[in-house]
Amino acid sequence: MEMDIISIFVVVERGKADPIVEQAKKAGAHGATIFYGRGTGEKEFKKFFNLNIESSKEIIFILTELNKKQQIIDAMVEAGKLKEPGTGILFTMPVMDIIGLHHRKVISNYSENNKN
Repeated sequence: MEMDIISIFVVVERGKADPIVEQAKKAGAHGATIFYGRGTGEKEFKKFFNLNIESSKEIIFILTELNKKQQIIDAMVEAGKLKEPGTGILFTMPVMDIIGLHHRKVISNYSENNKN
């Protein structure tokens, strides 16, 4: 059973990830990982505008089947208001190999069937 898996990444301001993940789950995501980061654009912005900007970010990471991608993206874009300037960024990447997600039958079947 071959299945295409996609990764979805969303970078938003710290404190904004939970409602986005909630909507992603309602749209079909099995779960998400949220980790923290720091943007580098703050220093450049401060030089020009002399404003203090919070550079702490939350990065949402979701693995999902390709056929669920668009509905999850649509839900996340709406929940995070990502079409509005300065609210965040969403991007996807193809997934070549998955090892260690044995608790997800569909994804673990994919990994087992695509061993080289």
